[in-house]
Amino acid sequence: MTAIAENKPAYDGQALDLTGKSGARAFKNTLATVLIVLAFVIAMIPLLWILGTVISKGYHLLLSADWWSQSQRGITVRREGGGAYHAIMGTLIMSLITALIAVPIAVLGAVYLVEYGKGTRAARVVSFMIDILTGVPSIVAALFIYAVWITIFGFNRVGFAVSLSLVLLMLPVVLRSTEEMLKLVPDELREASYALGVPKWKTIMKVVVPTAFGGIVTGVMLGLARVMGETAPLLILVGYSKNINLNPFNGFMGALPTMINQDRTELALQPAADRVWAAALTLILLVLVLNVLARLVARFSAIKSK
Repeated sequence: MTAIAENKPAYDGQALDLTGKSGARAFKNTLATVLIVLAFVIAMIPLLWILGTVISKGYHLLLSADWWSQSQRGITVRREGGGAYHAIMGTLIMSLITALIAVPIAVLGAVYLVEYGKGTRAARVVSFMIDILTGVPSIVAALFIYAVWITIFGFNRVGFAVSLSLVLLMLPVVLRSTEEMLKLVPDELREASYALGVPKWKTIMKVVVPTAFGGIVTGVMLGLARVMGETAPLLILVGYSKNINLNPFNGFMGALPTMINQDRTELALQPAADRVWAAALTLILLVLVLNVLARLVARFSAIKSK
C-alpha cells in the first residue's frame, strides 16, 4: 500500500482543462474549414457565371407579354417578335405525361424494394436494372422508343413518344430517391402501427409514405429537372413546330430545348440570339417554379400529417 501511494502522482487541486485544442488539431481544423469553404466557392463560380450570363442576355424578352402568350408562327430567324407559348406548353405537357407514368411506377417500385423485397432475388434484379437505367444516355432511350413506337408499331413521331423515352430517364432518379427516403423512416413507427393491429399495406399508406412525403416530392422534382432539358428525345421522336399544338398524340410539338436548338445556328443574328437566351432562361425559371411549388406542397403535407 505504501509503494502504491508513493507511485501515485500528486494532485495539485487544479481541474484538468479538457476543452482546449492542441496546436496540431487547431491547425487541421482550420485547414479543413478553409478547404471546405474554398470547394464551395469553386463550385458556385460556374453556377453563378451561367445564371448571370443567361439572365443578363435573356431577361428583356421575358418582360414582354407576347413572350408568354404568342408562338413563333411566321417569325423567321431575322425577325424580332413572337413568343415561346408553344414551346412552354409543349414542355409542360410532355413533362406532365412523363411524371404521370414514371412517378407511380417509381414509388411503387421503391415501396416494394424497402417494404416487401428485402433479400429476395426479384428485388436484386429490380435494383440491378434500375442501376443500368441510371447510366443510360438520353439518345439511347430515344432510339429504343423509336425502334418500338415507330419501327415496330408504325406510329408517327409525336410528343407522347418523347414522354415514353423520358420515363426511362426519370424512373431511376425518382425510384432511388424514394427508396432512400423510405429507408429513413424509423422502424419504430412501423412497429407501433403493427402493434395496433394495422395491416402492412395501410401502415405503408398512412404512416410510411406520409412521413417520407417531403423527400419523395423532392425526388420527383429532381427527376423533372433531369428530363425537362433533354434534347435528344425531342430531335428523334418529334419534330419542332412553331405553331401551337397542345395534342401530344398528333403532329409536331414545340419545346424549349428544341426552340433553343432551332436558333442556335444563327447566333450571329441578334433576334435569334435573343430568343435562344430567353428560351434558356424560361426553362430555368420553369424548373425553379416547379421546385418552389413542390417545397410548398411538401411543407403543407408535413404540417397536416402531424
